[in-house]
Amino acid sequence: MKSVIHADWTKVQRLTMNCITHPPLARIDGQDINLATLDAAVDAAIGRAREHRGFRLFTLNLDHLVKRRDDTAFRRAYELADFVSADGAPVAVLARRQGAPLERTTGADLVEPLCAAAAREGIPIAFFGATTDTLEISAKNLCARYPGLKIVYCEAPPFGFNPTSAAAEEAGRRIAESGARMVFVALGAPKQELFAAHMADKTPALGFICIGAALDFIAGTQSRAPLVFQKTGLEWLWRLATNPGRMARRYALCALMLHKLLRENSRGRSGVAQA
Repeated sequence: MKSVIHADWTKVQRLTMNCITHPPLARIDGQDINLATLDAAVDAAIGRAREHRGFRLFTLNLDHLVKRRDDTAFRRAYELADFVSADGAPVAVLARRQGAPLERTTGADLVEPLCAAAAREGIPIAFFGATTDTLEISAKNLCARYPGLKIVYCEAPPFGFNPTSAAAEEAGRRIAESGARMVFVALGAPKQELFAAHMADKTPALGFICIGAALDFIAGTQSRAPLVFQKTGLEWLWRLATNPGRMARRYALCALMLHKLLRENSRGRSGVAQA
């Protein structure tokens, strides 16, 4: 009982501190977003890393909102996040409908600006996830682009990796012992968020940034949508067209979720207007 009480109190302390330093800007389906821009996300992460203070940075999109409704563990992981940005044009639009001046900030957007800042500040980083080949190529490319970048640890966990297992805790210990202060986690949702949340109290000085397929884009093992699709909020269309078998069901569920949220938002506005 004592350990449970301690864990809950630690969570309350962290949430209180985050509300003071980065208050919620919007709330989508019960999840707060507190990072308005890419620059704000970089500043928040580097600020914590500079002070040797851990953090969990997640990027909220419609797929995550679908998973949050169906997966209690994933929802609790999001509750433990220190920083949350709007990943995906629909989430940014929903936030702006609440009056929040949010810009879309994805995991893929975060990697290079954070690496550039880490190189300037001398902050050691680690990569966890993806594949061995992807890690090697992306690390080489990033070190070439950002002289002085210290990548002190890379690990590609085996297929079937359990993000809340004893093996995950051992991986977290290895990362912490490497001297890294920021960890880019490329396991995909929900594994990367579950891993980051599970490590929250066990590695309190580590900052975890969940980045999905970002390292694959940097390594060239996957292609990201052209810039015109990214800027117009149609990156999902590019991914659907290039990988329909994998993405069709996901985006169908996302479309249903967006419809529900828009409908609920409209009802809320109507209620306020009538009141």
